[in-house]
Amino acid sequence: MVPADRAPDASEPSGYGPTVGEELRVTRTCRIPLDELRWSFTGSGGPGGQHANTANTRAEVRFDVKSSPSLGPRQRARLLERLGPVVRVTASDERSQLRNRQLALERLRSRLADALHVEHDRRPTAPSRNARQKRLDAKRRRGDVKRMRSRPDTE
Repeated sequence: MVPADRAPDASEPSGYGPTVGEELRVTRTCRIPLDELRWSFTGSGGPGGQHANTANTRAEVRFDVKSSPSLGPRQRARLLERLGPVVRVTASDERSQLRNRQLALERLRSRLADALHVEHDRRPTAPSRNARQKRLDAKRRRGDVKRMRSRPDTE
C-alpha cells in the first residue's frame, strides 16, 4: 500500500484496479488494454446481513468489440459473429469486490478466447507400416496370453 503522505505512482499496484500499461492477455496474439474495459458495481443479491445491504460487491465488466482499437480485423469479425458488439460478464460469487473483479476478468478472458478459437479440419492419414506391425504384434501377444489360460489338452 502507498503511505497516506504521498500520491500513488502509476507503476505501483494499488489493489483497486488496473495500473497504467496493464492488459488482459486473451490469446498469444490478442491483448486488450484494461482501460478499454468498462466496469460497474452493484449490490449482490441474496442474504448477507448489513454488509450485503451496503457493499457493492457484484462486478460487471463490458468490452466493446465493435470499437476496440486493440483487435485486428479478423479477430473483430470473429468476435462480432460469435459474441456480438458488446461482451458483458458479471461475477457476484464472492463477498469481496476485488475477488469478483478478478473472477469477471477471468470469465471475460475465457469467453473471448473460446470465441477466437479456430477449429482446424482434421486430415485423415493412413497408419504407417511400423504402426500396423506393432498393432498386429500386440494382438498376437494378447492371443497367446489367452491361449495359455485355457485347459491343457487331455490326450
